[in-house]
Amino acid sequence: QVQLVESGGGLVQPGGSLRLSCAASASGFTLDYYVLVWLRQAPGKEREGVSCISSKDIYYADSVKGRFTISRDNPKNTVHLQMNSLKPEDTAVYYCAAVLGSMCPRRSISSRAYDYWGQGTQVTVSS
Repeated sequence: QVQLVESGGGLVQPGGSLRLSCAASASGFTLDYYVLVWLRQAPGKEREGVSCISSKDIYYADSVKGRFTISRDNPKNTVHLQMNSLKPEDTAVYYCAAVLGSMCPRRSISSRAYDYWGQGTQVTVSS
């Protein structure tokens, strides 16, 4: 069974950086044909689609544009989220997700169903 495994979360001071990674664990499985998404959910808030990468486009939420960078390493079945200039409002559990397709679901990124999910990794931005 395919699992997405996230890593890289932690505690960082405002203005700091973190790099999240998400890798598919199943042998023989490839993420090449999947749209890869990072979402986050803070306590008491709705889930937010943060960023997305497909074979054709890249999407960033306005709240992270210019600070976060998404990238994928297809041979390693991995997607990364480089987060710079972190703010306290970035504090949340971050999830990676994957869905078959070739374009980012910009209008439904936060609400649509995904084929696979990671378990989540906590990011805390605090002094």
